[in-house]
Amino acid sequence: VQLQASGGGLVQAGDSLTLSCAASGRTFSVHVMGWFRQAPGKEREFVAAITKSDGSTYYADSVKGRFTISRDVAMNTVYLQMNSLKPEDRAVYYCAGKSWMLSTSESEYDLWGRGTQVTVSS
Repeated sequence: VQLQASGGGLVQAGDSLTLSCAASGRTFSVHVMGWFRQAPGKEREFVAAITKSDGSTYYADSVKGRFTISRDVAMNTVYLQMNSLKPEDRAVYYCAGKSWMLSTSESEYDLWGRGTQVTVSS
């Protein structure tokens, strides 16, 4: 399975941006898709995740109410709608996939795409 993230860019604080993650290959084994981000000088952190089975979602407290994760029915594409962006949202955003249960733990995801840069100016 390959994951390809896209949609990053430079925006101003308060703006919106939507990231996409396209999955290809043997996607039937991917039951959960998640978004993580890594800001300069910081460790990579969980942002949001969604399940393939029923579309259950989970968010980090820092983005709850501002970001929305969604998927197409087959979960070949996962989206991260980011509203009311803040300078502290600046990071490289990664999409990731795993089997079975939803998790916020980076170490449990075994599929990773290349990141896409999101920069938010104040």
